[in-house]
Amino acid sequence: MNAVERVREFLAQFPYDIKVLEFEDSTKTAEDAARTVGVEVGQIAKTILFMTSAGPVLVVTSGDAKVRQSSLKKHLGVSGKVKLPDADQTLEITGFPLGGVCPFALKKPVRTLIDISMRRFPVVYIAAGSPNAVAAVTFEQLQEITGGELCDLCSTE
Repeated sequence: MNAVERVREFLAQFPYDIKVLEFEDSTKTAEDAARTVGVEVGQIAKTILFMTSAGPVLVVTSGDAKVRQSSLKKHLGVSGKVKLPDADQTLEITGFPLGGVCPFALKKPVRTLIDISMRRFPVVYIAAGSPNAVAAVTFEQLQEITGGELCDLCSTE
């Protein structure tokens, strides 16, 4: 089963009728996805994998937000470097390629943090397993589906 199908199958267990949309054009970056879907960049929910001394962690935030590493370290209670993994590590840990990392239906369990920056939108678009697939979800659905911890780690300035 490919990654997009894995996302579809995972979503089927929830009572929301969330559809995975596939496009010819790229949704790899927040800017690409916003252009392809026809929404503002902030409505794209980007999922970023970080490697920390406490292990890998996913941060899901608005496409127009930047993760404050100091806030991330404080939230996790870690010190030392917080690094972004390379494409191979990302695929190994999440089961998804860069640009298609979905915050659920993961290959391995990963602690997931949901940033409040997305609350300002009625719907956000998450990557759905490939660099040209997205799914529209509400903030509340995203929290439930991921089991993610609500946090305030990002700035939109």
